[in-house]
Amino acid sequence: MLLIGDDWAEDHHDVEVQDESGRKLVAANLPEGVAGIAKLHELIARHGGADLNPAEVVVGIETDRGSWVQALIASGYQVYAINPRQVARFKERYSTSGAKSDKGDAHALADMVRIDRDQLRPVAGDSDAAQAVKVVARAHQTLIWERTRTFQRLRSTLREYFPAALTAYADLALTSTDALELLIKAPTPATGAKLTRTQITAVLVRHRRRNRDAKAATVQTALREPQLSLPEPVTAAYAAASTAHARLIIALNEQIDAMEEQVKKHFLAHPDAEIYLSMPGIAEITGARVLAEFGDDPTRYASAKARKNYAGTSPVTRASGKTRTVQARYVRNNRLADALQRQAFGALRVSPGARRYYDKQRAREAGYNPALRQVGNRLVGILHGCLKTRTLYDEATAWSHHVHTATP
Repeated sequence: MLLIGDDWAEDHHDVEVQDESGRKLVAANLPEGVAGIAKLHELIARHGGADLNPAEVVVGIETDRGSWVQALIASGYQVYAINPRQVARFKERYSTSGAKSDKGDAHALADMVRIDRDQLRPVAGDSDAAQAVKVVARAHQTLIWERTRTFQRLRSTLREYFPAALTAYADLALTSTDALELLIKAPTPATGAKLTRTQITAVLVRHRRRNRDAKAATVQTALREPQLSLPEPVTAAYAAASTAHARLIIALNEQIDAMEEQVKKHFLAHPDAEIYLSMPGIAEITGARVLAEFGDDPTRYASAKARKNYAGTSPVTRASGKTRTVQARYVRNNRLADALQRQAFGALRVSPGARRYYDKQRAREAGYNPALRQVGNRLVGILHGCLKTRTLYDEATAWSHHVHTATP
């Protein structure tokens, strides 16, 4: 068996090859791409022999995606994606100075897959369809996060020189394209006060807003409210910054809508989509995000508990001496945690069982978030059972043992 530590960078890989005893056989710096993979295969063949089974090659690397990782998996090697934080803690066995080098990281990765392989998680064997869902779902969510950051910058800018705009466009939502177009048309208090109701209504008509006359009147009134002013050059500079942010959000809105269609397309083409959509609180976008982060490798989660642990919905117990506390998991997949919280919140409205379970947690004096997390934890277990048995969600079956019948 050969153990390989692969410390990757943008354009190269530092690798170390060890035998089962931990003896270093070779260390090399390999280029990214086809040439690098070919040289890695040569190293493996040279030190493992022609009759080496690819499954006896174990690779530790700090990522679970990308063409390099896929090439390793396609070669039949065992590939373990190791969290950089785990690598940093493992390296403390050698030194506490905090020193770092690419060769040192490659050595630590090789040692980890040799010594602690049973404690590590191999890269999931997700299907091509699941990987495609993951790519588009993450891209869609990242664009939404970027829009939120850009909006916060725009809002902060407007508060400093044009607070009336925040009030005027509150009903329209300042991230909406029509509100942003009005802001671009009149980016200063003076130009905003000159906007006519006809001009405002024309923009609202183009974007098919309802109650256009009332909304136009509200916007015009707010923009004409007296407010403190800044010197004209300073106002012009703020207006330029606001216009840039507004145009960027409009572009993000367009790409978010386009990517949303891709998310739905890839998700609905996946064979597990019907099971996910049968779950309460899950629609196409949320379902795509949950599927993307869980993957579809049927062997990845040995039990519902394993899936809950990965999801971060199950609590962590900390016990030392006579002290024992149960806490929420905060080191987790944040994308998955966000999607599951959205599902749990939606399930409260459509699932009587989820609602009863939530109310039961609140009756035990659990806070809103802990109670919602417990609902999400329960739903993850139900999802695991549905995927394992290839059956759709059934409300009565899912919550049957939580229904207490009155005793005669």
